Amino acid sequence: MSNSAPKLHNAMWPGLVGKGDEDGQEPPISLERMLELSAAAEVDGVKFDGIDYFLFLPHTDPNASDDELRDIADTIAGHGFNVGSVVAPVWPGTVGDSAMGDAEARGKFLDAIKVGCRIAGVFNGHGVRQYGCIRIDSAEFGVEKWREDPTANTKEIAATFREAAKIAADHGERLAAEGEICWAGMHSWKDMLDLLEEVGMPETLGFQADLAHTYLYLLGYNAPEHALVKEGYSEEEFWAAYEEMTDKLRPWTIDFHVAQNDGTVHGSGSHDKTGKHCPADDPNGKLDIVKAAGYWLEDAPGRGIEHICWDGCMFPNAMLEEVGTWNTILDVMIKVRDSHGWG
Repeated sequence: MSNSAPKLHNAMWPGLVGKGDEDGQEPPISLERMLELSAAAEVDGVKFDGIDYFLFLPHTDPNASDDELRDIADTIAGHGFNVGSVVAPVWPGTVGDSAMGDAEARGKFLDAIKVGCRIAGVFNGHGVRQYGCIRIDSAEFGVEKWREDPTANTKEIAATFREAAKIAADHGERLAAEGEICWAGMHSWKDMLDLLEEVGMPETLGFQADLAHTYLYLLGYNAPEHALVKEGYSEEEFWAAYEEMTDKLRPWTIDFHVAQNDGTVHGSGSHDKTGKHCPADDPNGKLDIVKAAGYWLEDAPGRGIEHICWDGCMFPNAMLEEVGTWNTILDVMIKVRDSHGWG
């Protein structure tokens, strides 16, 4: 019998991240179109259960009224979807700014957390959202500035995150910090773990694991001193290293992204280079997606995980518009649930 949990979600931000109206950029894909594409996917009668959602323009005005947000919730629910985790607009150029910046920047970061909590609260009250986290990162692109004083800068990020976690806790929310090689202080498995421990609020602030990004953690792409495997590794070496990394980060993991990576980095538009997301069936993909997911989903219900989400960030628009893309993604999501889910 197939497992009924966790719920299967699709991310809406691949229609936004790396998109824009500058030379060489592809235009954003509207929320309505991303919902249509997600709703059209079906494998043996199974469909996506919900979406994870980016709380910024053009999908959402962070200053939208409660009534406007309820209209959005109606639209999402009209496609048969729940809302799970939502992404707070913490970056410069949105609502927020660097978590290790000056007092003004850190204040903007906390403003973004308040925005995330307010919108999540409206969705909760509507009924379209009943589980999930609020996703954050350090909002400091690249590691150069962080490296000027790693210890002090990690403490600064942690102090900002603690204040953010207090805001979230007051709203009954949890924050999930997504580890990516492009985010200062979160750019390696060891630096991510150090930051989580420095914050020290596991009941409110945990880790969001993404299969594509954490693969680059293994290689130590932006932190060679923390590499757990070297190029040319054997399969035995890979899984031993994978177990070492997941044993460290899994206890903190409260949100999980299914993804594929080909061992390279990619950036698009304003987004700095990070672990490249590939199609689920990419022949150059380095991950056995189903097996790798099992390391992160062990004891997942005990950490409050009720859904998993596909992340195909910075896919070309033509790929996003192809129905087959989503059916292939949904198929591997189902396989992950069948292998590692619960009833």
